[in-house]
Amino acid sequence: MGKASVKKNKNIYQLTRESLSLTRDEASELLRLMSPERIERIENERQLPHADDVLIMAQGYKAPHLCNYFCSCQCPIGQEYIPRLKEEELSSIVLRLLSSLNSMQNKQDSLVSITADGNIDTCELSEFVQIQRDLEQISSTAEALRLWCRQMIAQGRIDTQEYNRLRNSQE
Repeated sequence: MGKASVKKNKNIYQLTRESLSLTRDEASELLRLMSPERIERIENERQLPHADDVLIMAQGYKAPHLCNYFCSCQCPIGQEYIPRLKEEELSSIVLRLLSSLNSMQNKQDSLVSITADGNIDTCELSEFVQIQRDLEQISSTAEALRLWCRQMIAQGRIDTQEYNRLRNSQE
């Protein structure tokens, strides 16, 4: 058995592995396609993980939040387009979503008025930017809910087959 790391600034990949009480050798056996040396290089930030490395770790460690972290913090395209999500309780996500939806409902008429002519005038820009922020909040909250679902599926707290069946039947 390997000795525990005393490194102070551990990255998310090392913290996730250690939260499962896995050595790098044990993690390598669990992940199958990653050597202990590769895991060590990623954890010590001598090498950025590839997207497929992160998928392997997210699945093996049952930690889908690793995918969001990689895309939002380490991928140049994702840094531009993907919001960083924090893990939250379902109740917090739902309350934030309802608050955002209520706020947006009050602004529907303004959005229609602002965009009806296909142009956004200077005097409309401030309100349009605020509406855009509200819509981004709704989108981010919906993604947080999706991440929460993926975490519950990974932990076996939601039946994967039934969840997928219901998702596919709604399309």
